[in-house]
Amino acid sequence: MTIKHILKLGILLLIFSCASTKISKIEGKRLEIDDTLKPNLAIENFIKPYREHVNKNMDSVISYAKETYTKTDGEYNTAIGNLMADAVYTESNLVFNKRTGKDIDFVLLNHGGIRSIISKGNITIRTAYEIMPFENSVIVTAIKGKQVNEMMIYLSKSKRAHPVSNQLQLVLDKNGAISSATVHGEPIDESKTYYVATNDYLYNGGDGMVFFKPNENTYVLNYKIRDVLIDNFKKKDTLNPKRDQRFIQLKD
Repeated sequence: MTIKHILKLGILLLIFSCASTKISKIEGKRLEIDDTLKPNLAIENFIKPYREHVNKNMDSVISYAKETYTKTDGEYNTAIGNLMADAVYTESNLVFNKRTGKDIDFVLLNHGGIRSIISKGNITIRTAYEIMPFENSVIVTAIKGKQVNEMMIYLSKSKRAHPVSNQLQLVLDKNGAISSATVHGEPIDESKTYYVATNDYLYNGGDGMVFFKPNENTYVLNYKIRDVLIDNFKKKDTLNPKRDQRFIQLKD
């Protein structure tokens, strides 16, 4: 009998043995993972060149930040949020316009989606991964002005610095009610169709943003927010975002 036949016979015996055995109990135990575990050198040596290549790419410098920017540096708009929303508008509109001949009207993202600060100094590809570690992608949706007004009400009540691009301006009075809301400097027309860019999480109702549906059309750009940031940062020698008047509350 050859080795091949012996192996086949062994497999058949194992199958019949398993078929006639009933499992009465499954037990497990916790295995502590700490520095006492020794790495497998063969695996480490195999992975090492790939790890070094990835780290070299991730740590390549693509821009420079004049200051440190955080999502807590403003009540209604922040420098880092403005940077992200404007980057999504600039880079995504190039794709959207090329495909459709139309332009995005403005961008809305979420405050919670900013997962890291931008530290003063060199900006690397790793920086973009730290800011946006999720796989969220850009979606452009065509909604009526009535829904845009619902969005403005949501923003006024949320009292968070959800990033919006600078084509939109929302002003609250001293009591937090909407004083004015404009897109491209014009009052929102409830009968008009607006093309709003957001991410897939918010489009699907994340953070309670249910005003993206129903809609007239949806455009999936297959463009990750992280890649948007990388593409945008590469175009700028220095990042110097500012807080501005796009979303504010009047004091008097």
